[in-house]
Amino acid sequence: MSISDLDYQWFQRINELGHIFSALNPIMRLFASYAEYVFYLGVVVYWFTRQSIKRQMVVESLLSASFALGVSGLIGHYFYRDRPFVTHSVLQLISHPANTSFPSDHAIGAFVIATSIWLFRRKEGTMWLLLAACIAFSRVWTGVHYPLDVLAGAGIGITAAAAVHQLFMRSTRALKCLEAIIHLYEATESKLWRRIA
Repeated sequence: MSISDLDYQWFQRINELGHIFSALNPIMRLFASYAEYVFYLGVVVYWFTRQSIKRQMVVESLLSASFALGVSGLIGHYFYRDRPFVTHSVLQLISHPANTSFPSDHAIGAFVIATSIWLFRRKEGTMWLLLAACIAFSRVWTGVHYPLDVLAGAGIGITAAAAVHQLFMRSTRALKCLEAIIHLYEATESKLWRRIA
């Protein structure tokens, strides 16, 4: 049995849960369509706590996300895969354009931010990783991704976050540059607050 066949079998098993446990479908729609906004809100909240270490965490997460989504774009360009609802009869619970399915950008975005947080704040990061896993699972449940799409997305997101974090851990020059940018922003922010006050 090929990986593609195994992937489709697992997709069928997960997607079929929408028929078996239909009461959970609204929750899965919520995770699949809107839970990503919790990550965006989280990044904003962490930034405006005005703590330098949290701001470093946010900058790392945004750099990691940019890198990871760039990789995703390249993969999607050279390895096009139809969405499950394009080639199969599925239970599709959310609307979605019939664009490339592999890898999952939702999984990348969720896992890259969750991993960035986990690298700085283990307990909170674990909760963010659980939410990321719920998003990834829901994308299969709702019929818009195969399991391999979200696993690849999670892998890309985690790898990108870890790589960027290691860059700043190992390169004093890169870390000083990041700290200088944050310091410049904070100095500008302080001036603006003084003017408003």
